[in-house]
Amino acid sequence: MTLIHQQQVERTLDTLVTRFSGARGTKIEAWVFDDEKSRRQAEAKLAATGVEAKFRSAYKPVLHFLLEEVDLDNLSILHIVYPVHPACPKNRFLLEAYPLAGLINEAQLTFEAGAEDAFYALTLTAKDGSIETHKVFAPNRLHTDFIGETLLSPTGWLCLDGGVGERLETDYELLFSSAVEAVAAHDWGATEPYFDELNIDVTLPAEDRRLAVGEEVVSLREALHEDFYFSLLEVFQKKAGRPIGDRGLQPGQIIPEIRDGQTLSVRVETRPLWISEAVTEPQRLASAVSPVSVSQIRRELAAIDGVPFEARSRTGRTVEARYHAGADKPVIISGGQHANETTGIVGALRAAQTLSARPSAHFVISPLENPDGYQVHWRLRAENPLHMHHAARYTALGDDLEYRSGKDLFEKAIRVEAESLSGAKLHVNLHGYPSHEWTRPLSGYVPRTFAMWTVPKGFFLIMRHHAEWTAQAEILIDRVSRHLAAIPGLVAYNAAQIRLFETHAGETGFRIINGFPCLISIDDRHTVPLTLITEYPDETIYGPAFIQGHTAQMETVLAAYDAIQTIDEPASVSKPAV
Repeated sequence: MTLIHQQQVERTLDTLVTRFSGARGTKIEAWVFDDEKSRRQAEAKLAATGVEAKFRSAYKPVLHFLLEEVDLDNLSILHIVYPVHPACPKNRFLLEAYPLAGLINEAQLTFEAGAEDAFYALTLTAKDGSIETHKVFAPNRLHTDFIGETLLSPTGWLCLDGGVGERLETDYELLFSSAVEAVAAHDWGATEPYFDELNIDVTLPAEDRRLAVGEEVVSLREALHEDFYFSLLEVFQKKAGRPIGDRGLQPGQIIPEIRDGQTLSVRVETRPLWISEAVTEPQRLASAVSPVSVSQIRRELAAIDGVPFEARSRTGRTVEARYHAGADKPVIISGGQHANETTGIVGALRAAQTLSARPSAHFVISPLENPDGYQVHWRLRAENPLHMHHAARYTALGDDLEYRSGKDLFEKAIRVEAESLSGAKLHVNLHGYPSHEWTRPLSGYVPRTFAMWTVPKGFFLIMRHHAEWTAQAEILIDRVSRHLAAIPGLVAYNAAQIRLFETHAGETGFRIINGFPCLISIDDRHTVPLTLITEYPDETIYGPAFIQGHTAQMETVLAAYDAIQTIDEPASVSKPAV
């Protein structure tokens, strides 16, 4: 192990309490990255010494103002004029109010784009007709980040006695910037991968806040995990001379572990690869309420008749698959490419077991393509089960296996073999995405290169196809979505999430087909001519929500399998040249 950086940061709230204690008559207003409980405790300490203090949240300031200082149940109308700034997306400050539209019950909510300033203007009409107006400050700083990009990011702020105030570099910001700077400055050599595991171990005294909207939670610890993980990926993308967002980069496994604690501290070090395997009680697959263990995945897969084949991951873990030959047109079924997207793993197994009972079924099933990431997901969920944990998204090489090329394919070899054995023209690739808002507050707020994923918008489908398969792709997506629309509650679930998305983020940019957002595009990257990708908002869901998720995944596979059996290939493909 090599220690890269270690630091304990003095808590900003403690610093402010010490600085202003006893300064009677002073009025303080500050914006910090702390939970409400901690902010109120600091206010009380200063009040005991004669100081009037108000500590507000620098993270999602308008949402916290409304949650903490307004009786939302007494509202009949709420109109918000939000800031607009040329250095960020037009909907950036609208997104910071998310998921307000889901919290105000029957009240009428309207948004209006405002001027280039740092304030939200709120007009609140109570149920008795009385009207209040408020201006809510949203402190931000324009800065150049670690890869040379200019961003507008939330920041701390301090005002004394009603003055304009100035930026306050908070503990949260300092802890993050010092650690990323240390990694960026370290000599990593010139060859990928640069390390086995790069571990960022953080303690942060911040409680998560569950919101009464779906799976939504406000979490400073989760936001810091996301910002560390993707910022460090970008640092190594720049070092390697790759485009920002390049998924083929193989830096090694980056794992931020953000724990609740009494102090603010960070330790960055390299570690050996994680080779442990989580153990848990098996579940009945159809009613599984949480991710299932690898040992159970192996047993469920072994129960499916077929020819076994396998690949190996960087750590030596096995990627297992089965080829079940039959008279039908073959289909490839896969899950777990991104290992924190867990409903697809269960859905793939359920679908394959259902198909295997059919006399002419013909398919390949590889339910867990990224076993290294899956074990990291189990490791991180032990501390924070409700966080999305994108550090488990990619492999132990640090790349997205789909984008891997060259002779050392590791996990991706399972797909190559699946295509060779089956000759399938359809690959159903089961995925998920965050079930609650995804942010990077210290890097412009909206996740760079992933802006379309920042807010849930229901269960949607992506259809990638070769150019000559356009008609077949349209037929397949129509039949699959029609089948899914018959599942009780699923269209209504989509509609509710889409309404919330459109209020806070604008148009989805997707076609709505039979109640399902769909993205259909020509894409020749895949050797299989039809690739159907599911996207269920499953990161962090449990219980009945998890069952609904893997059931929708299973039904998608079965519908796609049935549809392809009756869809003719393009004439240019199916007929030999004369």
